[in-house]
Amino acid sequence: MPYWSCSKPRSLDLMPDVFTKAKRSQVMSRIRGRGNKETEMALAKLLRAHRITGWRRHLSVFGRPDFVFLKLRVAIFVDGCFWHGCPRHSNMPVNNRKFWKKKLSANALRDRLVTRTLRAKGWRVVRIWEHDLSRKRIPRLLARIVRELDPKRPEI
Repeated sequence: MPYWSCSKPRSLDLMPDVFTKAKRSQVMSRIRGRGNKETEMALAKLLRAHRITGWRRHLSVFGRPDFVFLKLRVAIFVDGCFWHGCPRHSNMPVNNRKFWKKKLSANALRDRLVTRTLRAKGWRVVRIWEHDLSRKRIPRLLARIVRELDPKRPEI
């Protein structure tokens, strides 16, 4: 038999994890994402292209909105279809279903809490789905943002 052939399955060639299952879970839970940069940048580009000014990113406002119009007290969140449970595009992963159901439900619950809390403090909250940034939806999205930025618009 040539030296390059191997009779054992390739899965046995993988290196075993150096952590226990509990320790690996703890290590992985400490990893934090860096946001939805691609969708945030798409909205920033759109706002700049249509000369919508007065917004800032990464301000320390409750819930960490993606865009904040501080003077107008408007917070914009760009929600990813998968992570925030878009009714149109989100689908539950097949593997580890119990974990994902809990995770995605907690995300949706947190989104509702953040929206309620900010509105109770006098903020206008705009939640934009990732798919709303598609080319054909841009006119409707811009109209919605401009409507929310109107300082004369009565509070709901």
